[in-house]
Amino acid sequence: MERGRGRMLPLLGLHAAIEFYRLERKPPVTAALLAANTLIYLRPGFLHSILPSIDQVWFNPHLILRHRDLKRFFLSAFYHLGDSHLVYNMISLLWKGIQLETSMGSAEFASMVAALLTMSQGITLILAKSLLLFFDYEKAYYSEYAVGFSGVLFAMKVVLNSDSENYTSVHGLVVPERYAAWAELILIQMFVPGVSFLGHLGGILAGILYLRLKGGYSGSDPLTLLFKGLAGALSWPVKLMRKFFGSQQRRISGRGTVGRNRADTGRTPSDVWRCQECTFDNSGWLSVCEMCGTNRSGNGNGFSSRQSLHHSRDLSLEEVRRRRIDRFGR
Repeated sequence: MERGRGRMLPLLGLHAAIEFYRLERKPPVTAALLAANTLIYLRPGFLHSILPSIDQVWFNPHLILRHRDLKRFFLSAFYHLGDSHLVYNMISLLWKGIQLETSMGSAEFASMVAALLTMSQGITLILAKSLLLFFDYEKAYYSEYAVGFSGVLFAMKVVLNSDSENYTSVHGLVVPERYAAWAELILIQMFVPGVSFLGHLGGILAGILYLRLKGGYSGSDPLTLLFKGLAGALSWPVKLMRKFFGSQQRRISGRGTVGRNRADTGRTPSDVWRCQECTFDNSGWLSVCEMCGTNRSGNGNGFSSRQSLHHSRDLSLEEVRRRRIDRFGR
């Protein structure tokens, strides 16, 4: 990693940690995209020899079409030029990704990101080639070099705000949210030098095309089904282990509740028995109360009522607490 590279990343990490901490359900695809973009930018030692350099992945329409270079076509979106470029895009991805993945589900969100990436890059390529053929704009667009995730982010913004009736502020300009991407496209082009106009425009058009295609197709698309299948295959061993160890714990543990009716526990009376001394509901497999140590009454092996009364009087509240700590380890 170059010296001085990544100085702004602690701010990104802190912001992401705060946002994920607030969420009850963490969006894994958004987290993976954040990690992928950041790791590619930092290029740690174990990835440095694997990852191609930025000179090998610049999005350049001329080189992509001439050499049919799919590496430039797909990987250029995950490379960034500097800290500010990466942090701005990742904060935008964090905000949009959390909302979209939470509402759509992880599999459909992953499918959407893959589709938007492919469509935004493809549309940008078509626009650059069209400008060359019809207007002879070669230097401005066809030979342009660009990297970054912003094309996908513009597409995600279109999808996110497609049904909104609210207004929002785009760099101080109040516009309807459904047109916020267009306003941002114009304002960024006016005030931020060196940005890819075609890349951002391709993202907006990709978002519109995605909504049209999705609106005319009922059911899950093939990519969503593929991602759901992969997620199910990856999570199957975890679910199996949870089921196995969960059932083992249910067989071994005799913990119950104190002071509840048996109807509240969801068990039949044969499953539990209530200690007459401390009202603790114990497993039917146990003959001794886990709370106070009193034997189960009425099974031929317990104390008589007089013995139980004498036993309970001998146990102070502190002794009951100590026994509970000894049994449960807490």
